[in-house]
Amino acid sequence: MSLFRLSAEAIDVEAERLAIDHPAAGAFVAFEGRVRDHNDGRSVHALDYQTYARLAEAEGQRIVQAAIERYGLHHVAAVHRVGTLVIGDVAVWVGVSASHRGAAFDACRWIIDQIKADVPIWKNEHYADGDSGWLHPDGSAVPGSNE
Repeated sequence: MSLFRLSAEAIDVEAERLAIDHPAAGAFVAFEGRVRDHNDGRSVHALDYQTYARLAEAEGQRIVQAAIERYGLHHVAAVHRVGTLVIGDVAVWVGVSASHRGAAFDACRWIIDQIKADVPIWKNEHYADGDSGWLHPDGSAVPGSNE
């Protein structure tokens, strides 16, 4: 099982991990990106992820397939939330199983970096003061985006 998908529901981390378990895997590495309560010195209370689903899923699948070939992975799962999330929610989860730890660590980092750089998912943070703003993939504010 190797895939990228979008989810409007909470990510079941344990189910995702079990789905990519493999008897030949000597290593399993996962990354969880969570919604935090602050950004750039501002208090955050929620955020919205929006996407163009068809393009996002196609690009995510391309990334996963490239990682499998590049790092010799057994299985990969990558899930990104869409919709409204609150503090503490898992926003993105990436898990890889591989024969060796080096490949697993390297692949997991490469996958999340590629998802953030190439998959068209946009984040709008909602601040405690009632303001909101769109962010670049690196987490910096898009100039003039505050509502």
